[in-house]
Amino acid sequence: MKLSLSVRVAENASKRDATHTFAQLTELAAHLGYEAMCMRASQVGIHSPLEQITTARKQADSLDLKISMVTGDFPVPLNNDAGPDGLRNITPYLDLTQLLGADLIRIAMKVDEDIVWAQRAADEAAERGIRLAHQSHTQSLFETVDGSVDVLERVGRKNFGIIYEPANLDLCGQDYGVETLKRFSPFLFNVYLQNHIRRPEGKTRLLTWIHGEVPHDPIRLQDEGGIDFSLVFQGLETIGYDGYVTVHQAFREIMEPEDAASQSYAYLKPLCG
Repeated sequence: MKLSLSVRVAENASKRDATHTFAQLTELAAHLGYEAMCMRASQVGIHSPLEQITTARKQADSLDLKISMVTGDFPVPLNNDAGPDGLRNITPYLDLTQLLGADLIRIAMKVDEDIVWAQRAADEAAERGIRLAHQSHTQSLFETVDGSVDVLERVGRKNFGIIYEPANLDLCGQDYGVETLKRFSPFLFNVYLQNHIRRPEGKTRLLTWIHGEVPHDPIRLQDEGGIDFSLVFQGLETIGYDGYVTVHQAFREIMEPEDAASQSYAYLKPLCG
């Protein structure tokens, strides 16, 4: 398994602005030993001028870093009603992804009507050797394990898959262990990791469709009492996953990006084998 650092570690609460430049983040990641960066629109997106996109590609290439995945707009990470709109015009996202040398795009789906658009987008993406994936995420068609598998099978495209993210599954009261990973295995394109503790007095409250508001507190990846990462990696090893494992957490309430990237790498590298 290969470690990727998401530019999310240097985003502010709006998810639109960054506290660090892409050059700063890539130099940090390369120094620590990460093999890739996960790109989001806070750094480069479909709104970015060509010069900025090509500069980012050259920067990553100069440090031998791949772009593990591209989230090309703001509505997808904001998980709002406009999130699925990109499926209706996937071409700019494909252009961006090719310019960055990547082959995976994160998309969003909210309602059953999005399925046909996902099929059409996946078909267009397949012509260019690009895959699409949806994250395990609250307030989406991928809140539950059963719902996720159902949508993946209904879309029915080899280049359409899932980004397994145990923390969001946990918020929705879903099993995220070995059996879930076995079910996801035929569709698994990426792994996102973040950590929290669910508790009634939690300062952060996230709305889910299945359980309403769920109070919790974000914690470091290595902190105990939250997500059972030994179980996560047991499952990944069981299914023979050898793709990217991405440090996806927003650490702004806990520590600075430099510490988050460093401590997360030190914790995850032994688990990745």
